[in-house]
Amino acid sequence: MSNNSINLLGWIMFLISAIGFIITSIGSFWAMFASIFFLIGCIVFLIPFFRKDKDIN
Repeated sequence: MSNNSINLLGWIMFLISAIGFIITSIGSFWAMFASIFFLIGCIVFLIPFFRKDKDIN
């Protein structure tokens, strides 16, 4: 496996855990608040994997 594949797999696992945290935090405002920000953070870190790089040359 390449390093990019391992990194992508790790971030997908983080997304799954964030969704699990959101499900378990139903009914608790602060836990839900933190879980949603964790999910958003994971998505932000995944952006470079799906964005095409532009050549500078």
